[in-house]
Amino acid sequence: MLYAVVDIETTGGFASGNGITEISILVHDGSKVIESFETLINPEQEIPFYIESLTGISNDMVLNAPLFADVAPKIYEMLHDKVFVAHNVNFDFSFVRHQLAQSRFNLVSKKLCTVRMSRKIIPGHSSYSLGKLCQALRIPLNDRHRAGGDAAATALLLSLLLENDTEGLISQSLHKASKEQVLPANLSRSAIDALPSNPGVYYFKDNKGKIIYIGKAVNIKKRVCSHFSGNSIKKQRQEFLKNIHQIDFTICGTELMALILEAAEIQKYWPENNRALKRFEQKYALYTFEDQKGYMRLGIDKYKKNTNALFTFNSLLAGQSMLRGMITEHELCEKLCFIQKNRASCTAVDTGNCHGACQGLEHPYSYNTRVKAAVAHLKSTLPSFALIDSGRNEDEQSCLWVEEGKFYGMGYISFHTDVSDMESLKSCLEPYPSNDYILNMVLDYAEMNPGKKIMSLKEA
Repeated sequence: MLYAVVDIETTGGFASGNGITEISILVHDGSKVIESFETLINPEQEIPFYIESLTGISNDMVLNAPLFADVAPKIYEMLHDKVFVAHNVNFDFSFVRHQLAQSRFNLVSKKLCTVRMSRKIIPGHSSYSLGKLCQALRIPLNDRHRAGGDAAATALLLSLLLENDTEGLISQSLHKASKEQVLPANLSRSAIDALPSNPGVYYFKDNKGKIIYIGKAVNIKKRVCSHFSGNSIKKQRQEFLKNIHQIDFTICGTELMALILEAAEIQKYWPENNRALKRFEQKYALYTFEDQKGYMRLGIDKYKKNTNALFTFNSLLAGQSMLRGMITEHELCEKLCFIQKNRASCTAVDTGNCHGACQGLEHPYSYNTRVKAAVAHLKSTLPSFALIDSGRNEDEQSCLWVEEGKFYGMGYISFHTDVSDMESLKSCLEPYPSNDYILNMVLDYAEMNPGKKIMSLKEA
């Protein structure tokens, strides 16, 4: 088996927006280097000062160097039938494969990451960066951060790994069925092996244990592995994969519970790589309060957390539409409900739909009676029910509770729990914040699965 040990220097950290400034390829036959190729490359873009400071490669040095397209045939010839080896292989491979594709060469190679293999074959080192690992192993590393020097050190490291691979871990990782070569460099295979195939929520964490992404899955292991397939060259994906060091998970009884937990956890931790659910916020709500004259007021206002909202809406129009319906049905005052906001008297006084509370012609007690009736009617139309479904194992079942049109919470109960006792049932559940996104998921599921819905004591 032949290995192509590759190291590159670049203008930046992701392939789609940056170029290669230098490449070194060492063909290794399993014991020694038998062929080599090294060249500076004109990236056709400016080399940032901090990159020049790191590598020593300046714009002047690459000015008359070949373009990648000029050397692409030679690079492809050296790589296409060999195992692509690099220290943090996905970085180098993404650049080289992208540049070759630009020159109409389709590189399909097995990959071997010397970071991952070092962690397995020679464990126990405090750092697996090329510089510190070579220092610990007494591997000579000359011209650090230059392609030739780093590739030569990586080739020596590969020889050491092959000599010490008594369990055949390298050949196992290169097997077609192995996922080893696609995993992020800092994520252990054991972390993947520990994942269950249940529905649930998974958490990607960085080297400090900070959550950087939260996702839900019907099958946690399958979904997590799907994140590592493909060869995306975008900056976001490259940074994302590089920062994954740990995976935690929470098993859920159903996909619906996983969806709810995912939404709640994203709102709680705000991971930097979650975007869609982070943008969801409740916008408006229906509130009630008593003014200085003793009149109960209804009004639509921007939703505020930890406030006692009667109902929530995604748009002002939806809120005002509901409020207008309550005004008409219960003969409430548009001015006291903030629908009519000018200084004139309520226009409904003349039609008899308003009894004159805005002019002080109706006693607060009389007006408040109708407001209370309107609120009571609203609450009576809002659903309260439990959803009983599969649990995390055969000894339990899951339960979700909606109360007066708001998602209350969810949890797990035994098959011996009296589901007809709603208050006792609620005490077994963990409360979760409610919003229209979560509520609509629960309502849609209940509509599609009426047999799992318990509405009242009588029905239970």
